[in-house]
Amino acid sequence: MDMQSEITRNVLKRVRQLEIRTNRLLDEHLMGSYRSIFKGQGIDFEEVREYMAGDDVRSIDWNITAKMNRPFIKKFREDRELTVLLVVDVSASLDFGSISLSKREVLTELSSLLAFSATRNNDKVGLLLFSDRVEKFVPPAKGRKHILRIIRDLLFFEPQSKGTRLIDVVKYINNMLKKRAIIFLLSDFLQAKIQSIKHLTDALEITNRRHDLVCLKVEDFKEREIPDMGLVVFEDAETGEVVEIDTGRKRFQDSYVQNRRHYDEMFQERLKRSKIDLLSIQTDGNYSRALDLFLLKRSKKS
Repeated sequence: MDMQSEITRNVLKRVRQLEIRTNRLLDEHLMGSYRSIFKGQGIDFEEVREYMAGDDVRSIDWNITAKMNRPFIKKFREDRELTVLLVVDVSASLDFGSISLSKREVLTELSSLLAFSATRNNDKVGLLLFSDRVEKFVPPAKGRKHILRIIRDLLFFEPQSKGTRLIDVVKYINNMLKKRAIIFLLSDFLQAKIQSIKHLTDALEITNRRHDLVCLKVEDFKEREIPDMGLVVFEDAETGEVVEIDTGRKRFQDSYVQNRRHYDEMFQERLKRSKIDLLSIQTDGNYSRALDLFLLKRSKKS
């Protein structure tokens, strides 16, 4: 067997393993929750016809009725086909993981779970991978073959950039998507500056008005504090900036924890104010169960 055939075989094996795993999780947890929320969210115009006894008078088209001098109604049919877009962060900060799974691996499994949920519901699924730019866009489509292509990209795509500029990606979505869609935005939502939160959440509010937006934030518990490791040289995974820090200084440790907490609280508060749903997923937690409970809670509000 040549090298290329071996690589192809290993790719197909990993895709198949993830398909089996996510389908099992769907059967155990998620499918009922997904269907209870995302059922079809629009109506399409079908025809205008004369009013008949028993028709709902609220359907009368008064403009046409006035022109024809007899009552006419508009008929609509429910648009049950949904479009789901998975918007997934592939920047370098997602490669961090202090346990068995990195943040990127957790987002990959979450995305696969949502993709299979959608395709079982006969919905179209698309994929947008981003860093500080749109790295790859797969237009929404149906079918198992299409979903397996999405999973392959989630598993093996290598981004050109390491950085993150989420606001530009959100603006791109707002300009690109014309038809209403369900958007799952999956990221660690780590921004360089607290001041950028307002601009980001303002853009997300526009997205949420036009679409059904759900933010899924992945976190690693080790990122919430920095242990005392003495004098350490840190390199920013996204910018490449190198700094030397004395991690044993209590002032530094307290400042880091306080800034991180302040950022998280501001981000959550602004999303809540804009009525945008946010689910935080821990890399060391049961993400499928957390997603199931989140969707169940959301269905009770809708």
